[in-house]
Amino acid sequence: MPLGNEPPQLLKQRILIKGRKFNFEVNSLRLPNKAEGEWECIRHPGGALAIPVTAEGKLVLVRQYRFAVQGRLLEFPAGTVEMDETPLQTIQREIQEEVGYSANTWQSLGNFPLAPGYSDEFIYAFLATDLEKIDQPPAGDVDEDIEVVHLTPAEFAQAVANGEGVDAKSIASYMLAKGLLAESSS
Repeated sequence: MPLGNEPPQLLKQRILIKGRKFNFEVNSLRLPNKAEGEWECIRHPGGALAIPVTAEGKLVLVRQYRFAVQGRLLEFPAGTVEMDETPLQTIQREIQEEVGYSANTWQSLGNFPLAPGYSDEFIYAFLATDLEKIDQPPAGDVDEDIEVVHLTPAEFAQAVANGEGVDAKSIASYMLAKGLLAESSS
């Protein structure tokens, strides 16, 4: 029998790490079915991602070094939503810093949980078109190692199919944009 919408009862909360971008906490809970246990959670302010598309129909991505996987991943530009920003403001700043473009047209693709098994982070995805190359892009984060990559939608889909290290938020966002990308190429 499915449980209703009754929330679990918080018995105890411990914040183990207060980080620069997120916190890590352990929660002791009593579930509606009376089972008790501990759940770890990363509390994150959310992220914003853009799928920038050039006038020629190329997708603008980055190949970025990611410490956690000890390698480079192919990703659409993205960033953490700062306290004084909306997700759209975050990604407008990030595409300038990461790929050196600004976009005149923005379309929301929606949002989705990134890793709900251990984090409350949501990704806010946008399609960015009518791009303009910036002569002197603003400086980004000094701890990023980024290479800008231009791919056709077919090349991106092939990279995903070949298992070439494309991150999950980029794949999910591409799936949200796929119909719009097909419309714009016809």
